[in-house]
Amino acid sequence: MAPRYEIRLAGTGGQGAILAGILLAEAAIRDGKNVVQTQSYGPEARGGASRSEVVISSEEILYPKVIEADITLCLSQEACDRYGGQMRKGGLLILDADHVTRAPTTRAVRAKLTTLAHDVAGREVVANVVGLGLLAGLTGIVSREALEAAVRDRVPRGTAEINLEALGVGYEVATQIRGEEAPKGTSPIRL
Repeated sequence: MAPRYEIRLAGTGGQGAILAGILLAEAAIRDGKNVVQTQSYGPEARGGASRSEVVISSEEILYPKVIEADITLCLSQEACDRYGGQMRKGGLLILDADHVTRAPTTRAVRAKLTTLAHDVAGREVVANVVGLGLLAGLTGIVSREALEAAVRDRVPRGTAEINLEALGVGYEVATQIRGEEAPKGTSPIRL
């Protein structure tokens, strides 16, 4: 593992970017890594800009903020406009293709996270967890076991199962993007 990974998860209020950051940080802790998670959101509870930043390191973290993101997940066009270009060269940009039509690069990973959430879990609100599964599946930054445990412990009461389904879909999409064979018992997912 590199000494320090900087991850930014961004969207608008109500899309769950902050919860996704908390889940990622919790999973990293479970994996025995050093972690700092910070969050910011606009004055509106819903509809305003929101972001969560997670710094994961195998070493001591001396500065808790994202300087230049290694990985950015954008759940809205506003988030992409604001943070999509604030990445290190060669960083990973993941976009919810349902809400993001313009990107600062053609090298972004685009998936219809909201559509996948609706199709698989019946609720668009878990698009953040689909995105988190995609991020973790593409990068291996945290173990799947740790992320599943974080979901079970941290999501709102009564939503663990649909969130675990959403997480699984994100991992399946990552498998498809990497060009690997989909796990047995799963059907192809449209991106």
